Amino acid sequence: MKPASFKYIRAHSIDEAVAAKAEHGDEARFLAGGQSLVPTMNFRLAQPAVLIDINPVSELSGIHDGGAIRIGALTRYRMLEADPLIDARQPMLREALPHIAHPQIRNRGTLGGNLAHADPASEMPAVMLALGARLRLQSAGGERIVDADDFFVSAMETALRPGELLTEIEIPDMPPRSGVCFMEVARRQGDFALAGVAAVVTLGADGLCSGARLAFCGVAERPFHADAAAQSMIGNEGSDAAFVQAAALAAGALDPPGSTHASAGYQRHLAGVLARRALTTAHGRATQRARRGH
Repeated sequence: MKPASFKYIRAHSIDEAVAAKAEHGDEARFLAGGQSLVPTMNFRLAQPAVLIDINPVSELSGIHDGGAIRIGALTRYRMLEADPLIDARQPMLREALPHIAHPQIRNRGTLGGNLAHADPASEMPAVMLALGARLRLQSAGGERIVDADDFFVSAMETALRPGELLTEIEIPDMPPRSGVCFMEVARRQGDFALAGVAAVVTLGADGLCSGARLAFCGVAERPFHADAAAQSMIGNEGSDAAFVQAAALAAGALDPPGSTHASAGYQRHLAGVLARRALTTAHGRATQRARRGH
């Protein structure tokens, strides 16, 4: 199928892009990598009257070190995979990126487009939750910053207000003595995950867990931050019993939708298994970093 007819606007600056969005309102959509939007247009699930192409806006692309890692919303997955700053400072991203679709998709797909699309089965929203990312949103009236915890509202729904454009993602550096892990199970490489999990574990100077974050993709109507499960890790020395307990709390808090490929019960079980494995791995990596003085 082909998309319905639309007006095409090529923006060359952020101000030009948000001005066009303010003019055309809900009838307009921003076009970034197009790897999510264009297929929905071809199936006529989305029929915007106006497409605002932001690809010429060079200020929206790039990876910068500003204390935290700042990633322009138009930055392609492939650039993230190849960037030495990401490799050195954000191992969670490095581990999760190869799970996203296929290389052809990652060559065009953008981080900002993915997050704004807010597919709950996608890996990056869960990763942003686990890493405590902050998202910069801009409109003709100004800009604001929203925590990832508050950005994802429901399936394909975010905190973006009418006229706003996601311009930048800020990811804080991991605290010292921290370890991370991302893992998922999919029917085939490149498919959306039946369940996926992103885990962060931080150890105190005494070797006990002082902080943890645990986020899931594919098992709820939005990326799910299992806060109670993560908090149960605090003060623990890293026993298998603690990982099992945290995984059980996480699985018990989930109400997966189920699908033709996996029942709700199977998704819940899978999420618990992945949570235990991811927390165990993240804790082991945190222990290794602590021994190296990192």
